[in-house]
Amino acid sequence: MSGEAQGAAVRAAAAQAIRRVRFEGVSLKAALATALAALPDVRDRALCEAICFEACRWALRYERLLALLLPRPLPNPLREVQALLLGGLAQLDAMGLAPYAAISASAEAARVLRHPRHVGLVNAVLRRWTREHAALEAQLAPDPVARHAHPAWLLQSLQRDWGDAADAILAANNTIAPLWLRSNARRGDAAALQARLAQVGLAAEGVAFAPEALRLDTGAVPTRLPGWDEGLLSVQDLAPQLTAPALAARAGERVLDACAAPGGKAAHLLERIDLAELLALDLDPARLDRVRATLQRLGLQATLQVADAATPAAWWDGRPFDRILVDAPCSGTGVIRRQPDIKLHRRAADIAGLCAQQARLLDGVWPLLRPGGRLVYATCSVLKDENERQIDAFLARTADAAAVELPPHYGRASGAGRQRLPGEDGADGFFHAALEKRA
Repeated sequence: MSGEAQGAAVRAAAAQAIRRVRFEGVSLKAALATALAALPDVRDRALCEAICFEACRWALRYERLLALLLPRPLPNPLREVQALLLGGLAQLDAMGLAPYAAISASAEAARVLRHPRHVGLVNAVLRRWTREHAALEAQLAPDPVARHAHPAWLLQSLQRDWGDAADAILAANNTIAPLWLRSNARRGDAAALQARLAQVGLAAEGVAFAPEALRLDTGAVPTRLPGWDEGLLSVQDLAPQLTAPALAARAGERVLDACAAPGGKAAHLLERIDLAELLALDLDPARLDRVRATLQRLGLQATLQVADAATPAAWWDGRPFDRILVDAPCSGTGVIRRQPDIKLHRRAADIAGLCAQQARLLDGVWPLLRPGGRLVYATCSVLKDENERQIDAFLARTADAAAVELPPHYGRASGAGRQRLPGEDGADGFFHAALEKRA
């Protein structure tokens, strides 16, 4: 296959993934898995992934640009062409690729996708953007949805919750996140892993308040990193690496991880401490299989059970837990830079249901905690309804619950917990609250 044909094939694969994400509600991760499987070349896969990420990250802005660039909206049968245009704008704008290569390959991709009559349209629209983008951007400037590429409901929620800090959250959400690694404390320390990475030309930086964490700013495929197959490291953002220390578990204790998948926090606990037992629950058997695979690779053991933590009558053996982790299902609004499709799929109406589920989990597992024990509530959300207000409401209705103050490196004070905003110390947005059961 010629270079030109291969370039068109990459753009076509990206367009198919973008179409599935934007118009069919498929997650970006799932859509990319299908798209990348059809591209054998590593460089082609990297380009396809970058196009998809930037097209999803800026989709709400680019769709408004297309409304100005197209003579009329494209009908539903041409969703793939629209996705191709979103990918083309991502290449020209966010990625800064050379216009000739990006435009010609994107136009030819219309032929690959069996839309030969629209090759000229794709070419003309993208060329017009290169000529008029400054004027087009000026037209969009008054529109906050276009300017920030976030849905209106989320813009309003962030402004309400965070005021002057909202703009920083929005800006951070539209950046590329670094790769954070966690060294397996049972098989070495971060310094040894850092030295091993340096041997293959990868510079990693540590963080004083998270001793197992290393930050990589250069792109890397985690499964190809030295030590991956030996279980020396895992991928985990800096913020959730603070969850295990917040739990303050001690050797010989019994711990419940109420929503364990994909298993990173459970593994971190087991790497740090010799527990009597760690019971990891999840509702989804397939997701629990991921926990099992994670623990096996790292050489760790836990008791895994498919169960709804909020209904302990169906699974609890009556023995109290010393520590309980509720890593609750949430809106994911703190990890948008890693999952930009959250901006496209999450709706304002989802938040009430998530809050009800979080409250149900807290109320369900609290009676299982021994007096003097600690529960840590964590989410990857930045919305106060899921975090600060959720914990305040729980404390108000739970007489034997008391908040435990966490150190400042957990983020800014937010009610009884602490909130990290996206990008702070290079970490994701994340909330922690520690609660102790009064004796």
